[in-house]
Amino acid sequence: MTQATDPLDNLPDDVAADAFRRLVRHLRHRHDAQNIELMGLAGFCRNCLADWIRDAGYDGDKAAARELIHGMPQEEWKVTRQTPATDEQLAAMEASLAKNRADLR
Repeated sequence: MTQATDPLDNLPDDVAADAFRRLVRHLRHRHDAQNIELMGLAGFCRNCLADWIRDAGYDGDKAAARELIHGMPQEEWKVTRQTPATDEQLAAMEASLAKNRADLR
């Protein structure tokens, strides 16, 4: 049986790269959208993006990847941008993560 091709795989790399950069810059600007909220709603956050670029071949370590995505060292981002997670946010994140599927790669 032939597997259907995802049209996303036919997107030119330069277009995909531009869209990715725009997403990251948008998230840098919208630091009010907390990682915990992104995780609760969509099952991914800035840190996931950093992990994904490493999975895709980025040579930097985890800290360098997160700095690239956050636009500053992660510890600085935590101090200046991150707010404490509520119990409701943590519960939403757990429920959202349960929906994630490994076959989305």
